[in-house]
Amino acid sequence: MKIDLQHITKQFGQFTALHDLSLAIPSGELLALLGPSGCGKTTLLRIIAGLEVADAGQLLFADTNVTRRAVRDRQVGLVFQHYALFRHMTVFENVAFGLRVRPRATRPPAAEIATKVNALLKLVQLAGLAGRFPHQLSGGQRQRVALARALAVEPRVLLLDEPFGALDAKVRKELRRWLRELHDELHITTIFVTHDQEEALEVADRVVVMNAGRIEQIGTPAAVYDTPATPFVCSFLGNVNLFHGRIQNGQVDLGPLRLTAFDHLNTADAPVVAAVRPHDLVITRDREGVYAIEVKVKHIQAIGPLTRVDLQRTDNQELLEAELTKLVAQMLSLQPGEVVYVTPQNLRVFSPDI
Repeated sequence: MKIDLQHITKQFGQFTALHDLSLAIPSGELLALLGPSGCGKTTLLRIIAGLEVADAGQLLFADTNVTRRAVRDRQVGLVFQHYALFRHMTVFENVAFGLRVRPRATRPPAAEIATKVNALLKLVQLAGLAGRFPHQLSGGQRQRVALARALAVEPRVLLLDEPFGALDAKVRKELRRWLRELHDELHITTIFVTHDQEEALEVADRVVVMNAGRIEQIGTPAAVYDTPATPFVCSFLGNVNLFHGRIQNGQVDLGPLRLTAFDHLNTADAPVVAAVRPHDLVITRDREGVYAIEVKVKHIQAIGPLTRVDLQRTDNQELLEAELTKLVAQMLSLQPGEVVYVTPQNLRVFSPDI
């Protein structure tokens, strides 16, 4: 089912959580709402669920206005960070709960409920655990029970609020891969809130990057990471090195770097900032090309398959961070205190300051 949010505004007292926000979500999409704490992503999810009501704007489900419709009438499934399972109920009864509390006229027969619950437990890889209680399950298993319970009522929309936030890193990675596979099988329109950039980029069809109640950028994971539309998106999706400068005489002047002005920049004299990700800094011992910058190696740290190198520019003492593969690091065999050269690649230049 497609969802359309049109000019949504929401205030809490004097604080504006959402500013005239519009968003179209195609049927069957897996969409991530990504941003820092307080950016409005959970408020937006709660408005879609019906747990909050927008102060202005409209919410449409399949072209039907549901802005004022109650939660129970929206056919949404909700999964929260902390599971919200009934501790006194078995796994089976937790999953069956939404079906058992339906009005008698729409409540399925007991045999049908049992068949459906067992099928869902198999789908979420919990077959054989129907008789256990929540305290007898791992965190990852409890989250799967919560998801099965949300799916039991056959929602038109599935809403996940930081679904893996309470889990450790290894379980989180396993569950988000599993969620992607589950979505590919069910094709339910799904929206999930996260502040974990890796999670959003790995799982979602599209990512909505939010900041201060507004949408900064919407796009595929590759698009928002490789071609960020704003300085905020660039800095939020991974570490960046910054080079400050100005546009002068049709060129971007970044000190040792001089580039032809980009089409999206105003060509008038103005400040600019260029962002370069750590893995896009190429380190050499000899100056190669006109864009090489002299730096001193400050610190070297191996982090799993990568090596992080902290560098200091010799011209202005600013710090830079580079990431090397283990093989490249071994070939260079850098030493602290050594003077080398870096060449930035894939610069992203913006007019506003980061």
